[in-house]
Amino acid sequence: MNMILFMIASSLTLSILLTALNFWLAQMNPDSEKLSPYECGFDPLGTARLPFSIRFFLVAILFLLFDLEIALLLPLPWAMQLQSPTMSLTWASVLILLLTLGLVHEWAQGGLEWAE
Repeated sequence: MNMILFMIASSLTLSILLTALNFWLAQMNPDSEKLSPYECGFDPLGTARLPFSIRFFLVAILFLLFDLEIALLLPLPWAMQLQSPTMSLTWASVLILLLTLGLVHEWAQGGLEWAE
């Protein structure tokens, strides 16, 4: 019980100390560039309501899809230590095959060609 109280007290002390140090060392002198609503530092040239190319969204969705694939396949080494890992290997193979077929389809349709 004493160890838990010591860990809580030390964590709380360290958190308060680091937060106070951050407020003390931070520079609080904003200038007009930092206060401007545009991040690039100059006024916009045109309207912000121009439509984006659908290819930006396609690339973003493909990135999220393959990122999700990595997250789904990450526990696979631990599944290999089960009594019967064949079911895990089967589902992982089906997932990789499905994503590979989707990537080949997008490639064949020209969805990954940036310039036309």
